[in-house]
Amino acid sequence: MISIVFATNNQHKLRELREIAGNALIIKSLKDVGLDTDIPETQETIEGNARQKARFVYEKTGLDCFADDTGLEIAALYGRPGVYSARYAGEGCNFDDNIKKVMEEMQGVEDRRACFRCSICMIYRQNEYMFEGRIDGEITQGPSGSDGFGYDPVFRPDKQSQTFAEMPPYLKNGLSHRGRAVQKMLQYLARL
Repeated sequence: MISIVFATNNQHKLRELREIAGNALIIKSLKDVGLDTDIPETQETIEGNARQKARFVYEKTGLDCFADDTGLEIAALYGRPGVYSARYAGEGCNFDDNIKKVMEEMQGVEDRRACFRCSICMIYRQNEYMFEGRIDGEITQGPSGSDGFGYDPVFRPDKQSQTFAEMPPYLKNGLSHRGRAVQKMLQYLARL
């Protein structure tokens, strides 16, 4: 069984990744490996942030690890919030603040196309690998649902009648950008 550190302090992401991976991996938290620090996230792309976070954890621990970064890209907002998704409403904001800002900017906008993109950087046996996941959908007229986290209440995937926040975790994880990126990582690890 492969044991790997997930470079995040986000407990929602940690739980979600453990659900997605199931018994395929032992995913350790930063706390599990004694790393209690904020991880820098200063790059201009989600790929860059994923790489920066994975390298930071690898340099501090020397352990196999992976990190993800995710961005919500809205067509009518020229790809925003994108790499700034987690802090779109400003430093110290929460996701309710971010959703409120998106809803204000999307008021009266007909083109509601959006996508979630996820980049995972994995450092395994001293080698670095990148995996991508994407899901297309739309921004709803308002939040709906109480599961999930982040922008899940306002994102409805194409060909679905529910937002991510309305879906049970197994359904969301099977469709999501993060789920798709993790599946690519798991498939790669299975071939090693």
